[in-house]
Amino acid sequence: MARKFTGDSLIVASHNSGKVREISDLLAQYSVTPISAGLLGLPEPVEDGLTFKANAEIKALAAATAANMPALADDSGLAVDALDGAPGIYSARWAGPNKDFSPAMERVMLEVGDSTKAAHFVCALSLAWPDGHIETFEGTVHGDLTWPMRGNNGFGYDAIFVPHGHSQSFGEMDPAEKHAMSHRADAFKQLIEACFKAG
Repeated sequence: MARKFTGDSLIVASHNSGKVREISDLLAQYSVTPISAGLLGLPEPVEDGLTFKANAEIKALAAATAANMPALADDSGLAVDALDGAPGIYSARWAGPNKDFSPAMERVMLEVGDSTKAAHFVCALSLAWPDGHIETFEGTVHGDLTWPMRGNNGFGYDAIFVPHGHSQSFGEMDPAEKHAMSHRADAFKQLIEACFKAG
């Protein structure tokens, strides 16, 4: 049985403004006030896990311990079939220290070349408490890569990813439409069911 979240605010353990905004949007209807780790000046821990789950748990636990309140962390990325799952957990690192994803998207398309364009996004979402307890959920969304980049909405690799069953890239979609189907939404739905809903 998952531990229930009973507070009215929690730390969003990310310094990525796009990610914080997306998580805040998803939390809005649950009367939970999200507080950005970046705004609190919390340090970013070393993400040395070998999976999305491990890195999400590292970030959530570090923020929960530092702020002495529950913290929610996400570790997510793009996994490309033709690149054996790369960039995967290194998705943000491919964007460099300035988090510029344009060169990262170019690198993906250059390395994929004429190979299959199949890819999927993965999101591990971890909710940690200061006592060390952690609940983690993983979501995915499958689709295909597209080139050139399309759309200015979203962030990260959204402009080159078209989810199955759709013609627009995540970068072209209205944020609400993306929130309804994304890897983050998938993981978030599992989190809400387990930790936020009564029962």
